[in-house]
Amino acid sequence: MYATPIPMSSQSLTVIKGLSIMLISAALGITLWNLVAPAQLPSALHSTLRFAYGALVAHAIEGLVAAVYAPSRQEPPIRYGFYTFFTGFPSLVELFSRQERPQ
Repeated sequence: MYATPIPMSSQSLTVIKGLSIMLISAALGITLWNLVAPAQLPSALHSTLRFAYGALVAHAIEGLVAAVYAPSRQEPPIRYGFYTFFTGFPSLVELFSRQERPQ
């Protein structure tokens, strides 16, 4: 009783990556706002801030994983790590779907 993976089209992955870039940028923005002026942050955004912290940590871990494995796929590690930080899991799927090339 395992769930079968849903094949995703290239177009849906592009939409997911675009949304991820916007949302992680918003998470960075609200985090910076809280660091610069914590007293001015509306109280309604405190739960959003916790969610933003979690998203930033998750994306940072994904970016680190991508940076470690990128050289084995002939990708520049720093650039691919930042790309994965902003786009999230779909870019890890892209990275690991490529064949490993000997160096």
